[in-house]
Amino acid sequence: MRAVTYQGPDEVTVDDVKDAELPDSLGAVVQVTAAGICGSDVHVFRGRGFSDDVGYALGHEAVGVVVEVGVGVRRFAAGDRVLVSASVGCAFCAACATGHVTACAHRREAWKHYCYGLSHGLPGSQAEFVAVPHADVNLYTAPAEVSDDAAIVLTDNAPTAWYAARRASVGPGDTVVVIGGGPVGQMAVQAAFLQGAARVLIVEPLEQRHAAAVALGAEAVDAADPKSHIRDLTSGEGADAVIEAVGHDETIALAISAARHAGRVCVVGVSHNDAFPFRMQAVQTKELQFSAGLCSVQRELPTLLALTAAHRLAPAAVVSHHLPLADAAAGYALLADRVEGVGKIVLLTNGVAA
Repeated sequence: MRAVTYQGPDEVTVDDVKDAELPDSLGAVVQVTAAGICGSDVHVFRGRGFSDDVGYALGHEAVGVVVEVGVGVRRFAAGDRVLVSASVGCAFCAACATGHVTACAHRREAWKHYCYGLSHGLPGSQAEFVAVPHADVNLYTAPAEVSDDAAIVLTDNAPTAWYAARRASVGPGDTVVVIGGGPVGQMAVQAAFLQGAARVLIVEPLEQRHAAAVALGAEAVDAADPKSHIRDLTSGEGADAVIEAVGHDETIALAISAARHAGRVCVVGVSHNDAFPFRMQAVQTKELQFSAGLCSVQRELPTLLALTAAHRLAPAAVVSHHLPLADAAAGYALLADRVEGVGKIVLLTNGVAA
């Protein structure tokens, strides 16, 4: 089968790789119809990966059709249209039973990583087929009214944004700052409003992303001096809640400074700085609630599927490009270089978006 593979910093290729096979009696094989390129894939592309492996299939966002299931699979059968959850859990441990699959005890030994496409241990979904372990936990039925574009965003970006708003305790009447206007940031704008925010302020230097967030109802923050402008927009108080969706040292520091006294901050942008200079004095003196983490998609997805089917949530709005799988390298370059106009890039295995 054909798959997008990581060959080293700034190099991905589309190659023939070993066909996806049933992991075991609890697994499934899904024929991928569409796969997303995530911002965290770009970390790998730039050489800031999560393993030293090369030559493995990339990607952790996919929608497709089940072609084979193990004898122990109960919820799915061949022919079912499904979302492949970005986070991977098992059917056994206590953490997964409560929806906290990022704490899965089994994955530490079996796959090492929290999602597909980070090493040879769990091959990625930017491929014609993907092997899904513990299918009853890691697949979700894709309703007919949810398009492939929406489904791709629901595998990762939308749940991450919803998780961030929930961890930041966004509630009725809140003023929320979202830092970063990529797919997660734009979904965070939607999530904050749906969770009750009265105002959402967006910090994003790229004009197209900035404008897209404003079109969703967010208020513009001057990216040249966001700290001062947020202070002006909030009468000197700061925001009730801040969602950071970038992961850079300066944007995390901005998140802390943008929160009001006793405000809440949630960081979901992926940081690779193990020595991040955490501003403990600012957090402590402002009595902030500070949280960070990676999303257990399985916990958030039922709510988001219902909201999408009811046309309350619009995940497909963040998709900007469709490319054939063969053009994956061009897609990675567009996203890595933050080319104006690029939002979510969807790779199509059959050249057609459903």
